[in-house]
Amino acid sequence: MSRLSSRAGHALALAALVWAARDTADEPIPAPSPCPERGNVVAVIARRHELWLCRDGAAVGRFQVAMGRGGVDKRSKGDGRTPLGTYTLGSPRPSARYGLFIPIDYPTPDQAASGFTGSSVGIHGPPRGLTEPEYPTTGVDWTQGCIATGMDTDIGAIAEFVRTWQPVLVVH
Repeated sequence: MSRLSSRAGHALALAALVWAARDTADEPIPAPSPCPERGNVVAVIARRHELWLCRDGAAVGRFQVAMGRGGVDKRSKGDGRTPLGTYTLGSPRPSARYGLFIPIDYPTPDQAASGFTGSSVGIHGPPRGLTEPEYPTTGVDWTQGCIATGMDTDIGAIAEFVRTWQPVLVVH
């Protein structure tokens, strides 16, 4: 299979997976979306607890998420906050506790130079065995600073998007 047809196949599979996994399947994605005009982005709108998958300016998925129990604007290790800013995402990997984990490259070199500390921040699924709707994992902010989905299918769709398109993460 050529690289182009492989990418096209991945794109179609991803679109189908995202559409099937969306927590708002009965609602259209509202405009305006937080997606930039160009590029591949995972955009997190902190105040709305939403994670958006953006492909070249188009929203291809939206998910409800929980964030750090301490709020946003992470500054130091152990503060329980989710970092704000633009970050590189690492390769999705298995997690014994959350199913899948996508590392966030926090702190950036500039943040580290400003004294920001912390590590092991990422996007992950719900705790094993505690998925929605039975357990409201996105109804309250509970993580140590990570961004958490409410369903295993959600983190699976996000991980496939990250593997396929190598987006940046923007949290604001």
